[in-house]
Amino acid sequence: MSVTPAWQALARHREVVRAKTPEDIFLADPARLDAWDIRVGGLRYSYAFQNADAETLDLLVDLAREKQVEAWRAKMFAGEKINATEKRAVLHTALRRPGDALIAVDGMDIVPQIRATQDRIAAFVDGVRSGRINGATGKSFKHVVNIGIGGSDLGPRLAARALLGNSSKLEAHFVANADAFELLRVLRNLDAEETLFVVVSKTFTTQETLLNMRTARQWLAEKLGEDAVARHFAAVSVNQAEVSKFGIPAAHMFPMWDWVGGRFSLWSAVGLSVALVIGNEGFSALLAGAAEMDAHFQTAPLAQNMPVMLALLGIWNRNFLGQPALAILPYSERLRDLPRYLQQLEMESNGKSVTREGAPAFCETAPALFGECGTVGQHSFHQWLHQGTSPIPADFIGVVADDLNRPDHHRALLTNMVAQIGALAFGQKAAVAHDVYPGGRSSNLLLLDRLDPYCLGLLLALYEHKVFVQGIIWNINSFDQPGVELGKRLARSLDSAAIEGPAAGMMGRLFANLTQNDK
Repeated sequence: MSVTPAWQALARHREVVRAKTPEDIFLADPARLDAWDIRVGGLRYSYAFQNADAETLDLLVDLAREKQVEAWRAKMFAGEKINATEKRAVLHTALRRPGDALIAVDGMDIVPQIRATQDRIAAFVDGVRSGRINGATGKSFKHVVNIGIGGSDLGPRLAARALLGNSSKLEAHFVANADAFELLRVLRNLDAEETLFVVVSKTFTTQETLLNMRTARQWLAEKLGEDAVARHFAAVSVNQAEVSKFGIPAAHMFPMWDWVGGRFSLWSAVGLSVALVIGNEGFSALLAGAAEMDAHFQTAPLAQNMPVMLALLGIWNRNFLGQPALAILPYSERLRDLPRYLQQLEMESNGKSVTREGAPAFCETAPALFGECGTVGQHSFHQWLHQGTSPIPADFIGVVADDLNRPDHHRALLTNMVAQIGALAFGQKAAVAHDVYPGGRSSNLLLLDRLDPYCLGLLLALYEHKVFVQGIIWNINSFDQPGVELGKRLARSLDSAAIEGPAAGMMGRLFANLTQNDK
């Protein structure tokens, strides 16, 4: 039975919290702002504005213990196959773990292959950035076009954009959509002689990626000839045969492993485009930030553990306060892609209705995630956050350092962010109904000392571990994605006229109508 005594205690406690006013919650304890705060390296997490009290936190920690979060955490870091449906270990953390201590999968130490791949990536990055590895006409590369989708796109896209200020040697572009507009818009402003394509596909069979890859190859061949493909393409994949058939040499191919899920793969060769843009030193700092969060997650007591508390308060909001969504609100333009990245990380990982044992889930699982940069979102959906009928919690992400040296702009970001947190928490009483803000709406505040590779690594690893903890408490497998596969199979069947099943006739006619109209 998944409803433990701590779960039942939290359900009873919910009524106590609901009876309190925002002032009761947020102002009753003068030390709350300082006490409800955890720092790891250059990242600070304040949860003082959660709609919860001290007893809530104690009961949530009891829940984590009853659900054996610590034991499952140990299994993950030890390389046990906690991804049971696919019979795989979950070891994205091994990619950023310092040192050479043994990490075994099926009795084989995986650290030597990780280090060998990292050395090859570093050599390739140095070669490209120095001009020793160049295009077919001898020109140095100035543009990197990453072609991938899902985890092969969202993590690298987010990191490259977030860390724009760290390098001016290469400019990164990202193509994921099967809609030709995205690729053609990128290509129209590029010089083929100065463009390197990085194709990221574990199996080298992903439909959208193959489509964009072939169109990019055609564009390059028209400009520079077929022989240029070997100089202007690199690949991240396990399918060496197909990569070679495409014309990419082994020296430009980098491996992936089945113990790293796509949405957790930024730290692997999937991050090649990021390393090319920010350099090896920057990419190492990104890994180091994530490694520090890993060490904290492994060793900090549950009540002072940043990923654990972020996850538990999310459980409280989702399962006990009945809040169906979570707003991701980065107050930094360079973190514009963070909401999309976290949508995949959280909703693909924990958007499940079946337990690890194959039974129906006993409770609601992942909330819907959405978001936008502050202050842009304030002029869009924040009206709903403040006065809508469904209270929605929010994660506010801010950056302390003004590395652009624009104090007026930076102050505007921080003052608006703090004002939004306060307005959601405390609301406003008014004589006119339209001017009433109910308040009592939860938020987290995540503050990066600065937006650099190290702090970004801390932030992204924090959310990865949050997802893990919530999956354990919900008793679901956070590391498979069967719901992604059905639509892909149907699309392939429609394209080959091989679709079967009860809906085949209707779907076949619909597809025929669409393609007929296209003609």
